[in-house]
Formats: sequence, structure tokens, C-alpha cells
Amino acid sequence: MSTYVSLWIYLDSRGDMQIKLTFGEIKTITGFDIDHSFLTYKKDAKEYGYEVGKISLKEKHVTFIKIKKPVE
Repeated sequence: MSTYVSLWIYLDSRGDMQIKLTFGEIKTITGFDIDHSFLTYKKDAKEYGYEVGKISLKEKHVTFIKIKKPVE
């Protein structure tokens, strides 16, 4: 299970096409500071319908983009 599962569930519950969260907001959701391990776990967001867009270390935010699921 992903360390960031609470974040992925939060994104899924919002359902917005694009969500920008500050590092502080992510800490509030997950209970811990975002760190380099996020780069490993970011691929798990796809299971919840999102991909990680821009990660801004300068502005301390992450943009998530809703992905379109293929038509079956």
C-alpha cells in the first residue's frame, strides 16, 4: 500500500480536473511532510484517476491532473 494513500483518496474524493496543493496541505492530509519518497510513490496516483503534474520546490506546491480513463 502506498505511503500516500490518504492523499490519493483525497484527490479521488475531490474529483476536480486539476488540483494544486501546497506542501502544507499535503502534510495536513497525510500527517507527514512530503519528501523525496514522493517521487517513488507518485505513480500510485494513477490508480485513483490522477497523475502528478508539476512539482514546484520553489513555490512548494504540487499540481495533480485528472486522467481520462480509456473507453472500454
